[in-house]
Amino acid sequence: MRKKAVDALPGSNWTPLEINPNLPPERADIVIVGGGVVGWSIAYWLKKKERVRGALKVVVVEKDLTYSRASTVLSIGGIRQQFSLPENIHLSLASADFMRNINEHLDVLNEEPVDLQFNQSGYLFLASEDTAHIMEENYRTQRDAGAKVSLLSPTQVKEHFPWMNTEGVALASQGLENEGWFDPWSLLNAFRRKSISMGVVSCHGEVTDFKYTMNVVTTIDDDKLQLRRIQSVKVQMPNSLEYQPVECSIVVNAAGAFSANLVEKLGVGAGTKDAVAGVAVPVEPRKRYVYVVHCPEGPGLDAPLVIDSSGVYFRREGLGGHYITGASAT
Repeated sequence: MRKKAVDALPGSNWTPLEINPNLPPERADIVIVGGGVVGWSIAYWLKKKERVRGALKVVVVEKDLTYSRASTVLSIGGIRQQFSLPENIHLSLASADFMRNINEHLDVLNEEPVDLQFNQSGYLFLASEDTAHIMEENYRTQRDAGAKVSLLSPTQVKEHFPWMNTEGVALASQGLENEGWFDPWSLLNAFRRKSISMGVVSCHGEVTDFKYTMNVVTTIDDDKLQLRRIQSVKVQMPNSLEYQPVECSIVVNAAGAFSANLVEKLGVGAGTKDAVAGVAVPVEPRKRYVYVVHCPEGPGLDAPLVIDSSGVYFRREGLGGHYITGASAT
């Protein structure tokens, strides 16, 4: 509409409608919904892998630039390889290597180097008599996958960490390399800054609807299956009635804990329970609590991120005798 109005008055800069400079483009190849660390990481790697610079137009849409409810900045920023599945271990090893060499990937010309405050103090898992055998099985899986971990007896734990009460501890597993914690906010901003320098468009808004076409196909079991192909997304601008449709070929759902809410707008999960459309995305937000405690006489710089067999964890936060603690969700 704006273009038609301007074309009707050649030679003039006047426009009957004020153009909002914060609107996203009308067309893109890929729209990523969610501007957390996952969304911006996807944007970075898409641009990194494009064969011709500028060939791929990518837009990242984030509804809350304060990130007050985003998993990225609300996390404690831990990274470990002490998992039970080889896939998780390999992914974490690759991530640790990426973060150790972060400026080889995310450095931007004439900008300050990235500092993730990556503290590689490791993880220390504690197991009781009931769970020690599981820890031993996981240890073998981790070593086979290339993770540097070590099993410790209660006596060895006490030797390494004299401040620790080992009562009820039957076995411990310590990460020796590539484990610890970092600043998630710094990682998010590094991905965002680099992606924007590569041509990714950042948009402050909320995807509130989709425009799509629908076809019905018949499966080999003679069932009718509705297929929806997205043509565009509706981006609602913040604190405004204004919105912008963005035509696109692909939409990436990187909305984190709110992913299920997003695809409900496409009818996902709204069909009958015995149909594909009736299967909801199994993601929902859950409230967790993280506490900061002050203990001037607490463990020093050698303290790892400790996770007790009960699920209670803590790690050091800075150098002023502060610690972050909480309990893993069950």
